[in-house]
Amino acid sequence: MARSKEFDESVVLHKAMLLFWEQGYEKTSLQDLVEHMGIHRRSLYDTFGDKHSLYLKALDRYGDLMSAALKSEASRGNSARQALRFIFDFMIEKGDDMPLGCLFVNSAIELAPTDEQIDGKTSQGFQGEEQLIADIIRRGQQSGEWGAHHDPELVAESLHNSLVGIRVLGRTSAGKEKLHRIADASLAALDK
Repeated sequence: MARSKEFDESVVLHKAMLLFWEQGYEKTSLQDLVEHMGIHRRSLYDTFGDKHSLYLKALDRYGDLMSAALKSEASRGNSARQALRFIFDFMIEKGDDMPLGCLFVNSAIELAPTDEQIDGKTSQGFQGEEQLIADIIRRGQQSGEWGAHHDPELVAESLHNSLVGIRVLGRTSAGKEKLHRIADASLAALDK
């Protein structure tokens, strides 16, 4: 008779995601994962497979959480402009319970050049974020906030690139004031 799991799979996956986000893939050992997740090595393998498989699942979890968070932030806005501002502010001001930077950015830098699966996951995550931004720009164009001369996909690519840069700078000693200035300049492009 099989033993039932003595842990919540979602909770321990979240712990693994946070550890990978903070330390990166290569610097996170199996022992680090076992200790941080609070499960036995055998349980890790039985539930998630090897370290790489666990990392892919952690990226999926991160993608789901970020997608939900960004959509939630955008929905708080009374206007398209405010929706974009809330997304930028969230990326700059996100809570102390979250590691600095972005797991997608970290993964793209550390692993995507040599790992097709990681490249696919990070690209998919970035595309989802760009699509959300493009949809908000279209909404702003329909409401008359911005002119129809803007290509929503092109502007979304540019704004997303600014968000990625903000996430990278967020891991450095750059102050939040600087990050907000970058956000302001990026969003001002829609007024031209």
